[in-house]
Amino acid sequence: MNRAATVLLTALAPVSWGTTYAVTTEFLPADRPLFTSLVRALPAGLLLLALVRVLPHGAWWGRATALGALNIGAFFPLLFLAAYRMPGGMAAVVGSAGPLFVIGFSALLLGQRPAARTLLTGVVAAFGVSLVVLKATGGLDAIGLSAAVASTASMSAGLVLAKRWGTPEGAGPLALAGWQLTIGGLLVAPLALLVEGAPPALDTAAVGGYLYLALAGTAVAYWLWFRGIGRLSATQVTFLAPLSPLTAAVVGWAALGEALTALQLAGMALAFGATVAGQLGPRRTATAATAPTTMTASTAAAATATAPTAPAPAVGAVRPHGPTPAPEKVVARRGAAVEG
Repeated sequence: MNRAATVLLTALAPVSWGTTYAVTTEFLPADRPLFTSLVRALPAGLLLLALVRVLPHGAWWGRATALGALNIGAFFPLLFLAAYRMPGGMAAVVGSAGPLFVIGFSALLLGQRPAARTLLTGVVAAFGVSLVVLKATGGLDAIGLSAAVASTASMSAGLVLAKRWGTPEGAGPLALAGWQLTIGGLLVAPLALLVEGAPPALDTAAVGGYLYLALAGTAVAYWLWFRGIGRLSATQVTFLAPLSPLTAAVVGWAALGEALTALQLAGMALAFGATVAGQLGPRRTATAATAPTTMTASTAAAATATAPTAPAPAVGAVRPHGPTPAPEKVVARRGAAVEG
């Protein structure tokens, strides 16, 4: 499969995450962010494990646990804490800075020197998203801001490590996604029970919404995302993330009757332009990042030199007593911007 086709398939992950806000607000029970996180992660992970029938082995038990904790177990609760405490679209703007976090972790963990063009593209992407989702309402909350930064850093660090470690022998991106979703779901489960209590009663609409999130928005989306991590460069994957808030804004306009101002349209153009620019990195870098994803002891050292990838999907804020957004969405709605 050529690079363009791989980019397009990987892009389906943040696009699907961008539909989460509409599904959550229209079909799911309110004020159940941790339960929603659990239902999204654990069933999807168990389904993928049943399909691949491959478990971690050796050092990969520790690696899978670390990745599952960073990408799911810590990311989801931190994301929702930010969503409930942050004003307007501020949490979404922090999430859209994921490419910059990835660049920083690349330098720290992989010793890679960031290119000025990549830094500029990351700033433009974050600025474009801010025009789409940011509203001049509310004040900053220190806990919410800290949670937003931590959630973005957690997902970014997890994906940099995923790129560094590659894929173990005998397993592929489907298995990696299954391991991480299952471990992350198991970590969220006791927190959801402790904080939110017993699961809520679900009607037909809620069951349908959860099925969509668990299957299309999680199992398939995370498989495509981790598949892209193994085949594309860090820059290519990380700059696909703005597609999540852009999709959320378009869905809000088309399905929920939300207006899009000229300023928001300009921001969408900037963010989309940054996404396209992020796919046009030097061929040499992209080629290095597309090394085989099967990792053995003899290739581990070479794999650590590949570029890191993928920022956290954007997240936004909702009203404390309204329907809770799921992780990977961003949309402007009466000052609220929403997984991730």
